[in-house]
Amino acid sequence: MLSLGLEINVVEEDTIKEPHRDPLLQLVSLQKASGCWLLEPALAAALGKTSEELENPKPSAVNKEVWATILALIWLHGFKSDVRDEWELLAMKAVSWVCAQKAPCVTECVEAGNALLGCKVQKDSLGI
Repeated sequence: MLSLGLEINVVEEDTIKEPHRDPLLQLVSLQKASGCWLLEPALAAALGKTSEELENPKPSAVNKEVWATILALIWLHGFKSDVRDEWELLAMKAVSWVCAQKAPCVTECVEAGNALLGCKVQKDSLGI
């Protein structure tokens, strides 16, 4: 019986060790050198969603990186506008990357991203 209690404590300690990271820091750390984000579980976690929740509303005509980057930009403008000076330069890099992709359906992506994230960010305010 003592070993069972010991095993339970080890499991409990393992679950406690998981640190809570600031979503903004998570998002910033996920941006690629090119300026884009990848559609991956870590991005979903930073945005407070599941991977499936991010993938389902993606317009079919747009690639995953453009979609992920637009979602990141919407989240920054929608939830972190109070600390804009902390992320403004990386957002400019992301906007530049999105524009260089000449992606179709950017307006549709912004509308779908706003609906997914519960935001009302205008495409023009994103700079794309």
